[in-house]
Amino acid sequence: MKRKAFQAALPHTVPIAVGFLFLGMSYGFLMRSKGFSVFYPMLMSLFIFAGSMEFVTVNLLLSAFQPAYAFFLALMVNARHLFYGISMLGRYRNVGWKKFYLIYGMCDESFTVNCSVTPPDDVDKGWFMFFVTLLNQAYWVTGATLGGFLGYVIRFDTKGIEFVMTALFVVMFLGQWEESADHRSALTGLGCSFLCLAVFGSSRFIIPAMALIILCFTFSRKKEDRRGEV
Repeated sequence: MKRKAFQAALPHTVPIAVGFLFLGMSYGFLMRSKGFSVFYPMLMSLFIFAGSMEFVTVNLLLSAFQPAYAFFLALMVNARHLFYGISMLGRYRNVGWKKFYLIYGMCDESFTVNCSVTPPDDVDKGWFMFFVTLLNQAYWVTGATLGGFLGYVIRFDTKGIEFVMTALFVVMFLGQWEESADHRSALTGLGCSFLCLAVFGSSRFIIPAMALIILCFTFSRKKEDRRGEV
């Protein structure tokens, strides 16, 4: 059962592996360029496992100790996971102890695969989602650790390297845009984000944008349900 689930999950994570290894290595390089040993990117990628927050944490570790600021910054950067988690409550039901790791290890890419891919009938859903999540985290930890090691022997200017996370989200958005014929959801997300960016500014727009997107989707869903009842 576990072997079949692993074999079913692996092909869906291979494209993610390419991106995670590169991004993880860039993070490891960045940490090493700031004077941290290889153990920092290795352990942070293992226990934090939030790519964008890990890049932000570099500056937090180099600045004055501000726990309240760090807490609210982490909440704002990763606020999207609140909405991811709510939408996955049904899928994570009846998977046993694996539910705790699935909650801990959920990232954007694991969410995308586990939310959109239905495993074959002879593959256990819980083990499939478990291996998707485990493989993705393994790619990230491996990349970050390799980057930390290579940072000892390879020297180059790391200015702007943190932009790789933004590039990853852009590529994911473009990929979903090409795969979907209905672009209303994507346009709703863009419209809400730009509106909140204009109103709240670049440092405080993420949470309001997420809330507005949820409201728009909820209203749209109710409207479609009413049409279906007519």
